Amino acid sequence: MRTASLRRLTVGAVAAGLVLTGCGTTAEGGSAAGGGAADGPISGLRVMVPNSPGSGYDTTARAWAQVLEDEGLAESMEVFNLEGAGGTVGLQRLVNEKGNAELLMQMGLGVVGAQYSNQSEATLDQTTPIAKLIEEAEAIVVPASSPFQTMDDLVTAWKADPGNTPVGGASNPGGPDHLTPMLLAEAVDVTPSDVNYVAYDGGGELLAGILGGDIAFAATGIGEVTESAASGDVRILAVTTEEPVEGVDAPTLTEEGIDLVFTNWRGIVAAPDITEEETQRLIDAITEMHGSEAWQQILTDQGWADAFVTGDEYASFLNEESARVESVLSGLGLA
Repeated sequence: MRTASLRRLTVGAVAAGLVLTGCGTTAEGGSAAGGGAADGPISGLRVMVPNSPGSGYDTTARAWAQVLEDEGLAESMEVFNLEGAGGTVGLQRLVNEKGNAELLMQMGLGVVGAQYSNQSEATLDQTTPIAKLIEEAEAIVVPASSPFQTMDDLVTAWKADPGNTPVGGASNPGGPDHLTPMLLAEAVDVTPSDVNYVAYDGGGELLAGILGGDIAFAATGIGEVTESAASGDVRILAVTTEEPVEGVDAPTLTEEGIDLVFTNWRGIVAAPDITEEETQRLIDAITEMHGSEAWQQILTDQGWADAFVTGDEYASFLNEESARVESVLSGLGLA
């Protein structure tokens, strides 16, 4: 198969699962350090999830928030959802909360893309980066009845007639499931603007589209399709990570002759203009949470890859991701 030069992009948002009920509602504003002594638990943190309950962001936020409380690193936490515009409604809310060290937002590359595709006035470079937490593979998936047995079969048909080879995803333009086929198209010499992308509202609707034959293939988070693949309803042709995914019977794109590696990621940002002391206290708490046995077990149970970085390193990563995504979306006329 013809290949393109290696491209690496991390893309963001998947999964569903864990539940954490709000442990208390606190007033908005004030300092994260205001809940107690500097060496005690942070009190009154609120964690905003900028999309729906049960989403990948929601699952992730509720998982680490629960560990923070269970490990005695935080108390009286609340996780809440504020949906809209690919996460940019939540982003605008966070940016408006200048100086509020009690408000964090769960996010990932879906929000990075949405700030461009939705022409958001609020941007991630206005926030305070705290930590990148996890990475997760995307999967290229077909129904079990599909004539495509390999990536070579799929790419041959896709290149011959991209308009009649629709690809589905559970992301709007700029989200991870949208960026996946666009970058894949570039890697196999399909013109991205010729890609027939069908956006679905969530993994459930996407799976119905796959099984119903409404799309030729899908690009989605590996966690959305592992059960369906295990039951034989769908076939995973490839995963997007550098190494194969444990427990998934599918090659990587590079093993299939396509020089493209990328991962889906999720992280945490805080409001603008919080103090250095407040920022460091949040980073320290998340760092201690990350080192706990409970969090390491969640990584294993969810199939998430540990991708932990904090502070300035995370800020640099966000800047690089924003530039890459803007470049891709600009080429499609979406930024």
